[in-house]
Amino acid sequence: MKLRKIAAAVGAIVVTASAALVSAGAGQASAAPAFKMPFPCGYTATAATWQGHSPELSVDWQKSGITGDAVLASAGGTVTRVADTGNTSYGKWIEIDHGGGWTTRYAHLSAQSVSQGQKVSTGTKIGSAGASGGVTGPHLHYEQLLNGADQKVVVDGKSVPYYGKTDFTSKNCGGGGGGGNPYTPKEVCGSGFSVINEKGLGGAGRVYLMYNSGTGQNCVTTVKNTKIGSKSPASALLEVQGGDRKTDKGEFSYYAGPVKQQAAGKCVKWGGSVGDKSFTSAFQHCGS
Repeated sequence: MKLRKIAAAVGAIVVTASAALVSAGAGQASAAPAFKMPFPCGYTATAATWQGHSPELSVDWQKSGITGDAVLASAGGTVTRVADTGNTSYGKWIEIDHGGGWTTRYAHLSAQSVSQGQKVSTGTKIGSAGASGGVTGPHLHYEQLLNGADQKVVVDGKSVPYYGKTDFTSKNCGGGGGGGNPYTPKEVCGSGFSVINEKGLGGAGRVYLMYNSGTGQNCVTTVKNTKIGSKSPASALLEVQGGDRKTDKGEFSYYAGPVKQQAAGKCVKWGGSVGDKSFTSAFQHCGS
């Protein structure tokens, strides 16, 4: 009887010790890098998650006109994979090792800007979003993994909801050669303005059309994704149908604009450029 009690006590100690190790391991595993959204500062995209995704906890970042937009490293590390599976699976994809068992993957790229073994910092441009591999439309497939197992994605300190679609705005503002613009379109156009349309410029920047329902004004700004902090050619334009076109064009360090016009109930044409990349819309948004 005493032997059984001793054996039971020893078993309890072993179980307790094992539980402590598991708990310690769990504590170590929770020390993930401070992952950032894999897009330039101020960039807004939709995080799409659903049951049956492969892997289950991966995120598809979706946005109209995302093809060619810059994809940035979520955290510093070493590039361990720069691969291309052709028209199947990931297509053009990249993997970064962040240490401590943590890795991130970026798939369906249209271009890859790094090489295997390269050291990258948070915010380094690693490629451009696209639709390579086995996809039906352009987006960025994104994974955070611990020891090879997919984890629930957290970016900029915020957990991505499972399951559904949620908009996020990037705080990947540290530079690193691929982003780092400290200005958002709302900061440029001012209080009361909301984005109603936007267009990427092949990774060089992004043009935003905004509207203030309180004043009836539209606002256009072109926010740079390249040569941040250095003056380079950029422009923003806004034309109200039946009126004059207003353009802000020159050498700018961060953005062109804001260009504002009264346009309540009128169609507008909007656009902008960064370097040799440009966009001009047709007349649209006739009610806002």
